Amino acid sequence: MNNNIFAKSRLAVAISLVIATGSAPLQAQDVVNNNAGPEIEVIQVSGIRGSLIRSMDVKRGASGVVDAISAEEMGKFPDTNLAESLQRITGVTVSRANGEGSQITVRGFGPEFNLVTLNGRQMPGTGYTRSYSLENLASEGVSALEVQKTARAENPSGGLGATVNILTAKPLSSPGQRYSFSAKGIYDSSNEKGDDITPELAALYSNTFADEKFGVAISVSHQQRDFQRQYANIQGWQVQNTLPTLDAANVVDARPQDSDGNRIGPAFFPKDMNYGIDDVQRERSNGQITLQFAPVNNFVATLDYTASQAITGVETIGWGIWNEFGGNIRAYELDKNGTAVYADISGNDGSFTASKGSTEVLARSVGLNLDWTISEDFHLSLDYHDSDNKTDNGADKGSGNSGQVIIGSDQLTTKVYDYRTGDIPQASILWRNGTNELTPAEMDSNFSQFTHSPGESAIKQLRLDGTWYNSVFKIPLVSIKTGAAYTKQTMGGYTAWSGLRGGAGFNPSFTAIFPDSMFVRNSTAGFLDQFSGGGLNMASPYYYTYSFDEAVARQRAFLTEAVMGDDVYVPDAYFDGIDSESYVEEKTTSLYLQSDWQFDVASFPVQLNIGVRYEETDVLSTVRQPVPLQVVWSSASEWIMQNEAGEDTFLDQTGKHDVLLPMFDFRVDLTDDVVARFSWGKTIARAPLGLLAGGRSLSGSPKIGSRTGGEGNTNLQPFESTNLDLSVEYYYAEGSYAAIGYFKKDVKNFIANDSVDMQFEGLHDIYLGPRYLTAQQQLIAGGDANPDIGDIYQQMLVNGHGTGANNATIVPTADDPLITWRITRPFNSEKKSVDGFELAVQHLFGSSGFGVGANATFVDGDVKFDVTSLEVQAPLNGLSDSANFQAFYENHGLSVKVTYAWRDSYLIGVGQSQGSSDAPPQFAKTFGQWDLSVNYDINDNLTVFFEGINLNNETEQGYGRYEEQFLFARQYGPRYAVGVRYTFK
Repeated sequence: MNNNIFAKSRLAVAISLVIATGSAPLQAQDVVNNNAGPEIEVIQVSGIRGSLIRSMDVKRGASGVVDAISAEEMGKFPDTNLAESLQRITGVTVSRANGEGSQITVRGFGPEFNLVTLNGRQMPGTGYTRSYSLENLASEGVSALEVQKTARAENPSGGLGATVNILTAKPLSSPGQRYSFSAKGIYDSSNEKGDDITPELAALYSNTFADEKFGVAISVSHQQRDFQRQYANIQGWQVQNTLPTLDAANVVDARPQDSDGNRIGPAFFPKDMNYGIDDVQRERSNGQITLQFAPVNNFVATLDYTASQAITGVETIGWGIWNEFGGNIRAYELDKNGTAVYADISGNDGSFTASKGSTEVLARSVGLNLDWTISEDFHLSLDYHDSDNKTDNGADKGSGNSGQVIIGSDQLTTKVYDYRTGDIPQASILWRNGTNELTPAEMDSNFSQFTHSPGESAIKQLRLDGTWYNSVFKIPLVSIKTGAAYTKQTMGGYTAWSGLRGGAGFNPSFTAIFPDSMFVRNSTAGFLDQFSGGGLNMASPYYYTYSFDEAVARQRAFLTEAVMGDDVYVPDAYFDGIDSESYVEEKTTSLYLQSDWQFDVASFPVQLNIGVRYEETDVLSTVRQPVPLQVVWSSASEWIMQNEAGEDTFLDQTGKHDVLLPMFDFRVDLTDDVVARFSWGKTIARAPLGLLAGGRSLSGSPKIGSRTGGEGNTNLQPFESTNLDLSVEYYYAEGSYAAIGYFKKDVKNFIANDSVDMQFEGLHDIYLGPRYLTAQQQLIAGGDANPDIGDIYQQMLVNGHGTGANNATIVPTADDPLITWRITRPFNSEKKSVDGFELAVQHLFGSSGFGVGANATFVDGDVKFDVTSLEVQAPLNGLSDSANFQAFYENHGLSVKVTYAWRDSYLIGVGQSQGSSDAPPQFAKTFGQWDLSVNYDINDNLTVFFEGINLNNETEQGYGRYEEQFLFARQYGPRYAVGVRYTFK
């Protein structure tokens, strides 16, 4: 057994320096100070094998629980996307956007619980969030990723689940001239409207000058991708506690019965059923420049600038049905859980929609680091950065909006929802023309809506760190590190909504606006054909496409103020100004102290790291407060909140919290090959921004069953987790190891929501008011035993209660009852726990070139959603088991790697956009994806490669309380890339 596990070999030191080429200067300097010695020549192992060895060495040499992924060589990361790479790490899973990895969940804690840093600097979330979207950052300029799973006093707070550090290259860490260029063509098999082959280009350059006193590193990349996303979705499920009395032949109810024969439990019905096709064009550009200057050997100044831009343009065609319940229900079948698997529902409408919009994500970070080794015993680092991340869904230069046009008809007899067979529910309509197909001549204007919702998150941070290395006292203390930081983080955004332009509903009718030639009939052949029930097996095997721009232009020309009055068709999100606006500012002062100890216990070498971090945060919330005026009934299925005219007010609220975060890591080498670890510490994640923003908001479209609102709480305390980690790692050969670990997180200040029913003076409810009840009784007297809500609306118009353009809007009166709103308020609640096991194995088969790796994570906790309860709950999103597998061959210039990533079903979040006020859940089904990469070296500098992503054409599916409560199904298809890379070093 070695007497001291910390006396690393010269080769190990050199390898660790290669790994740390992108790390902060302080980290690199720490290694140098502890491993001074003559320079030696190092043969660096590149490729898949080299990447795995370097990543393993980081894990083995760390104090706490750390996993890493290293670039295989300059300009080549193991995966095309950073999130996809991170999911290869034990305990890390990804959520997807646009068919690729976007945000990460670590040990069951979702994106908002994890902190992303760039070279040790805290990065702002994407837009008005704390979550960082990794798909907007190219992998080519990244040298390594480190995932710190245990507490570390020196790290900024916010990583309750983990802290992910993205490392980029520093020129002085790799002296001399080095460069790499790659080009590839991307073929996305789903593409229909864009280019079949789209480019991705990347270039990196690094060089040092003036006897390695000055260095520059530049990386740039640009990617274009065109693809199609096909989907089916339901916007929400609503509880129906009272069902109409129907003929027994029209009812199947499998719910259990009580002793009196009454059905037990509620019934759940879908608010709608929609299908759609998104044609997407996406461009991503990244750039970074790093300048370093070392006028003397013990001082390095680093100036860097990083920027990224991602623009995603989407054109959507959709079609579907909209449901109201009560007397509209003509027949139904409920399963044992009360979920409607079949429903025959009259009234409302069927529609064909067109949407268009572009979203830009623009991020930039500029920073300066001054790194000074005062002496062999003292080291200082001063770091400042200014970073921001902006999102803008009005990036369409022509309109500045994201828009939706809805065309269809309410001239139907009935609608049928059927999910008794197949993977996706079927929706069909019996139109009053006697067929199941609407003709172009019957197409009518319903409404259009336009939104603009920009958001921004920004961080300005000044940090001073100092390290003292003990060469004075004959004690096991190796070093003491301390530091202070000031961080100002601002997050904010606003939403402008046009309202329902052109008037909601089909009364009066404007079918003459649209010529038959505007509509193109399409077959559903090939649509969602990866699902049983898709393609030509759909109950309505057709849909219409039409030009969004033409539909807008025609309605704008026809639906003028003279025709529509206040409902004039204006395609502008700012028709009546900004609807909501909020900002949160957090100012945090932090101090930390961290010590490193090394000693032997009974001849076992031990490393002990003890530290504590203190932070104090002041919170300021600023919220725009519109003054609600009334809720009007604008069509059979549309209810609109109207606000008082004039200037809105802004409400400022303040909050404050402080935290003390102790930690320690204990590591012992049981043998030369076996390492055991025990870590304990506290970490935090701050409350979601939407909950910190004070003030009250009410639904802008308060349909029956969805009269909801929310209030913020600026004094919410952070989630605070007490963490315990135990692990054993066996490093039995070069590049090969096996590890098992146990973790437990006890999280206090968990945020729950308290929902209460509230009424507000002046906001009256037409529903169940005297005029509503009169119209209902008139219909019953006329022979309609169960009049639906659309019929009641029409009867009220007949009774003369309509106002506005075409007398189609019903406004409340003082005789109507007050609206009952379900208001949700966040508060810090009880403690909850998560624990689990992590297993990992990596094996290289000697010099054969073959290797395999596999890992799995099993998590559990008292943070799950109880699907049987209708109370509003506060579960933990993202909790799921996961597993990864990779196998490769690399020899004689050829490398082939196949990977598989699996994630069990998990909770996406609580609340559905058209769900009932009990805030029902959204679950994702199990997902597993196969990828392949092949590289062949033409010579030492030139490589050709092939990549295959989602080779098994995996799809995404989601559901509500039960799998029978379908929410979505999405199909993307595989994509492939062929390219060439030239590297000189």
